[in-house]
Amino acid sequence: MSWHIPDDLRDRYLEGTLEPALAMSVDAHLGHCADCRAAVPYEKDWLETSWARLEAELITPRPSLSERFLRHSGVPDHLARLLSATPAMTRAWLASVVAVLAFAVLAARAQAELLPAFLIVAPMLPLAGIAFAYGPRVDSAHELVAATPMSGPRLLLTRAMAVLAVSVVLAGLASPLLPAPPGLSAAWLLPALAAASGCLALSSRLPVPMAALAVGGVWLAIIGAGRFIGSWLAVFGPTPQIGYGVAVLLLTFRFYKVSMK
Repeated sequence: MSWHIPDDLRDRYLEGTLEPALAMSVDAHLGHCADCRAAVPYEKDWLETSWARLEAELITPRPSLSERFLRHSGVPDHLARLLSATPAMTRAWLASVVAVLAFAVLAARAQAELLPAFLIVAPMLPLAGIAFAYGPRVDSAHELVAATPMSGPRLLLTRAMAVLAVSVVLAGLASPLLPAPPGLSAAWLLPALAAASGCLALSSRLPVPMAALAVGGVWLAIIGAGRFIGSWLAVFGPTPQIGYGVAVLLLTFRFYKVSMK
């Protein structure tokens, strides 16, 4: 290589006073010129420490709190890493779910006739989580994960179950705070399971966010029908609950058949 970095240019580079374009040119030259690299002073211990820190952050990142919790709960390491990377399992999503549930509980306690608001909202929370659990538009690691044996319906089911479990646990913790008998306070559970099953079954024909939106629309239509016949609570009665249970079984079986193809 016929050209080498002049001393004054190298000094300005080391001081960090070069404009970005010129600094990038020096970087590119150092990558190809061993003589100029040898002329750049450095501390061996500092360089080794820096590389070790980069390796720890980029190659072997420290497990997140959720990943460590899953591992301690007996979940295999690879599955814990996969679940903790679910976009919907972020702190922002969890905070949003808690905020929605808290608002619904406070509203019901302040005014008993607002109790249906909680029962209506709770089944839709898993749908929102599933919508942001899988797909190239919502998951920054989708292309990477798609190349693994966990891709496709299996990955969607795994992440959907994680989102559903968290949503059900949070809503279950909020239910005893409602001003209603235990049976009515838990009337959201089967509709929530049916909505999640319907979203998974429909995902074989539509993108997951669209499937979640469609199922959410169906649920709101059911609520509207109940309101039309006299009361929102009508859709949470014994007969509709049996229907939700049957729907869970049928839709889950449908998703299983499609995923096995």
